[in-house]
Parts: sequence; structure tokens; C-alpha cells
Amino acid sequence: MKKLLLISVFIIGLGFALFNFKGLATKGEFNSIIINFRQDIPANTLEQNLSTIASKIQEIPILNSIFSEPERIYIIEGDKKTIKKLRQSDLKEEIEYIEPNYIYHSLEQPNDPQYTQQWNLRSINVEQAWDETKGEGITVAVIDTGVTKVPDLDQTEFVEGYDFVNNKTDAQDDVGHGTHVAGTIAQSTNNNYGVAGIAYQAKIMPLKVLGVNGGTVADIAEAIKFATDHNADVINMSLGGGGDSQLMRDAIQYAHDKGVVIIAAAGNENRNSASFPARYPQIISVAATDSVGNKAPYSNFGAGVDISAPGGSETGKIIQETIVDNKPSFIGFQGTSMASPHVAGVAALIKATGVENPDEVREILIQSARKIEKDPLNHYGAGQLDAGQAVKLALKGKITPKDFLRWLKNSGYLNPGFWLDGGTITLLPKLGMVLGSYLLAWFLRNYLTFNLSLATGLVTGSSGLFFLQGLYIFDLPQWPLRLMGSSVPELGNVVMGTTSLNPFFASALIPLILILLFLSHPILKWISIGCTLGVASCLTITAFTNPFVWGFGYGLASQIFLLVNAVICFYLASLASKTLNSTSIV
Repeated sequence: MKKLLLISVFIIGLGFALFNFKGLATKGEFNSIIINFRQDIPANTLEQNLSTIASKIQEIPILNSIFSEPERIYIIEGDKKTIKKLRQSDLKEEIEYIEPNYIYHSLEQPNDPQYTQQWNLRSINVEQAWDETKGEGITVAVIDTGVTKVPDLDQTEFVEGYDFVNNKTDAQDDVGHGTHVAGTIAQSTNNNYGVAGIAYQAKIMPLKVLGVNGGTVADIAEAIKFATDHNADVINMSLGGGGDSQLMRDAIQYAHDKGVVIIAAAGNENRNSASFPARYPQIISVAATDSVGNKAPYSNFGAGVDISAPGGSETGKIIQETIVDNKPSFIGFQGTSMASPHVAGVAALIKATGVENPDEVREILIQSARKIEKDPLNHYGAGQLDAGQAVKLALKGKITPKDFLRWLKNSGYLNPGFWLDGGTITLLPKLGMVLGSYLLAWFLRNYLTFNLSLATGLVTGSSGLFFLQGLYIFDLPQWPLRLMGSSVPELGNVVMGTTSLNPFFASALIPLILILLFLSHPILKWISIGCTLGVASCLTITAFTNPFVWGFGYGLASQIFLLVNAVICFYLASLASKTLNSTSIV
């Protein structure tokens, strides 16, 4: 009896401490509250309840929209204190639930002032892709006229390149073409200046092979090998011409075998065939579209075209910062030369998700492209580039260490503020439940054998693998993760995902059934006893942190229900363990 009294005092004290901990704030931003009234209450009762709330809170609840009336969903201005007042009111029997009306934000939009002019980036759905990756850790080699570090490339990381035209390491641009191309791939973004780039956390490797009068196959082939040997992940070649070359073939094959993705422009002759080097099979050949998604008037098409991307036209050009007369300038260009770096930038985003094989990158680009139903002359190849869908397809079903770190970051676990504010509402009670279950087991140590089966039951009954509830995997159902991340009392919420507990699961009934069924089993008996102790701990902590049970409302009635069942669970576990002990002695 003394043990029961001590453990009750400790668990109640722990629950009270968690309940009053200052960091127990609701995670998320909100300034209004959702009140969902039961649909079966009469209209006059609803009106009385609305008046009562208005007088109590000094705010008038209003319907969220004209579509909210059948569901009886009302909105009222307020904060955490308002929620507490509402949950403690006499209206809880008429209300299904009360919860924060969280504020969500649109996908990332960069603060670059001229981003609004970049119709091309929005047309490839790049903002959705940015929600997952921005190309960090990937190097893109720009084989072109060189790259000059204009002001809007100041925050873009560069790696060592080479000038094959003049045989020197400084690959400065004296034409403006290569700098413009590099901007589309990785223009410095979110710097309150200029425009944005697609994979703006990627690195640029400038390789100059073209001058005012073009460049040679030999220089281009050497640049491809240089990029490969210096760890480039993606190569962009916004260049082309006529004539097959074995030297070029060998260089391309060398890069492809080393895992480099190679992108090239299809050409600007409005011809039914891609130019070289775009038409080599290992290269992803890019045709150009205009601002409304139609084939650009100049773009090559037909044989050798793999995909299309924005290249611009007279009605809307591709704007990036480059050099004009050796001075930085934001200017619009058009051509398949502008389309190719769009694909190169998205290829960098794909590679940043962990896809290594260049053939897999090609397949992802092709499969994710927006299909054009009627395209008899192959103006668009596999379709129009879609960055958001490409990244989603690259991440489909994958769970890697990088994914896990991203989840930790997005969930706030890597943010110091998490430990002082919203995240503790989940973390501290769950830890308290686990610790409490072990403490309960410790009080019964004379009758228990501590083993893996007992530990499994303690965790299952008290908290479950709760960290799994925040994990999201593309295109997979989330209920299995919620199931594994729930304790036994929370199993009634797996499908609906509500915060109020089902009284069937949040009681001593399931622990009683488990003990009756498995007390004689050599392994399951320990799981059932551990689970019963875990449920006792979970119910006690919940009674002080979130006392909300169906049919009992939020507050004292739920607290009493939870605490009574917690005591019953501890008594059941104690009785079962003593029974086992006496049986083993006999």
C-alpha cells in the first residue's frame, strides 16, 4: 500500500510539473480558434451556446465560410488562454472539439525583387521543389563562354574552373552568354537583390570553351573531361553545331560512365533534328518553349529532343544578370541555350536528393514532365519540365539519413527554440510517460524479471514510438506511422488523428484483456504486464497535460476518469506479477 501511495504521489507530481512547465506551448502560429459544434444539437441550443461564448470571451464566433454551416464550424479570435477558457466552459458536451486555427504559409517565394518577372521559374513549378531541396552539395559545370561573378552571383559558391580558349585558370566571361546561363542554374537567391536561380545552393564550375567566334570540339571535349575529373555532378552545354566527333563521343561516354548528368541545348534553327552534341544518346537534349508553354519559334524539334523547358521568345524572355559591354546588367535572352540550364538546375535538385545514376536522373525528368497529348512532330520530347514533380518522384518512397535530418529540421528538433517552446508539449510528456512506466516497474521489482519483453510492453503502453508520428514519406499512407507512434490509450485516434482520447482505449479494459489472455504465455505475459504499467503511466501524465476524453469533455471529469483507470492498471499489473511470482515458487 505504501508503494502504491508513493508511486501515485510521484506520477501525479510529475504530471503537475509537466502541466505547469512554461514551455508547454501549442506548436504552430495562430491568432484564431476553431470551434466545431456537434451537428445533432438543435438550432436554438446552438444559438444559446454562441451567445454564451460571446459573453464569456468577449468575442463573437462566426462561421468560417458559407460552406461551414452544415458542419457547424465556427471561428473566434483568441490565443492559448482563450482555448483554455473555452475548454473549461459548460459547453463541452455540445462541442466536438476546440483547436487552434493554425496559420500556414505558401511555399517558399524568394525575396529577390525581380523574381516576379521570372515567369519561367514559376512555369516549371520550382517553388514546390524548393520546399525539399535547393541543390546543396551539387556542382554544376557550365561549359560556355565563361562566367563572370556579377553582383547577383556574389553569394553563389564557385569551384575552380578553366579557360580552354586562352589556357588559363580564370574563366571570365567576355560575351555574357555563360554568365546568363549560370544565373538560371544558381543565381544568388533570397539576397534582396535581382532575380533567382533554380538550384541556388549548388556550386558553379565555370569552363570557358567559347569566345566571340565560337569554340572547337577539342576544347569542349577537354572541358567535359575536366569537369568529370574535378567532381562535377551535372554538366550544362548551351552550345551546338553540326558534325559528329569521335573525340566528343569519347568524352561524353567518359563523363556518363563516371555518373555525370549531361544536358545540352537542342539548337535554334527550327529544324526537325537536334544539333550536336545534344543528339548524342547519353545527353539530355532540351527544346525551348515560350511564355505560354508553346514551342518557341526558333527551337529545333523532332529527332533527338528529350524534354522541353522555358527558353523564351519576343513575348517574354528569360531574365538573369549577366554582363553587357563588361558591365553587369539584368537582361532577357531567348533560345534553347536558356532552356537547357533550366533542366540542368532541376537535375542538380534531383541529384541533391541522393539520386546518383545519370540514367535514373534522366528517367525522373522524363517521367515527371507534363505530357503534351498531341505532339506528332516531337516539339516537346517527353513533355514540359516540372521541377516540383521531378523532386517528388526522386524522393518517392525513400527514407535516407538526409531525409531523417530534414525531418528533424522541419519538425524543429534541431532548433534550440524547440526545446524551450512548442516541441516540448510532445516531447516532455512522452518522456515522462516512459520514465513513469519504468518507475512503476521498479516498484514491482521483487516480482518482475526485467527483460526485452517487459521493456517492449512498457514503451508500447506508455508512449509508442512517438517520434514516427511526425515522419512523412512521399506517396505512402500515414496511418501505419501513426499506429507505431501511438501508445495503447492513443490507438483510438490513429484513423481520425484527434487529440481527445477514446474511453475504450484510455482505460484499464485493454490491459485487463491482455493479462487474462497471456498471463500463462512465457513471453507475452511480460509484454502484457509491461503494457499495463505503461498505460498506467500514460493515463496519469495525460490527466495533467491534456485531460480530454470522449464523452467526458476537457477538464476535471476526464482527469478523474484517467486517474482512476491508471490506479486500476497499476493494481492489475501488481496482482499479475505477484501471481507469476507465487506460481514460480510453487
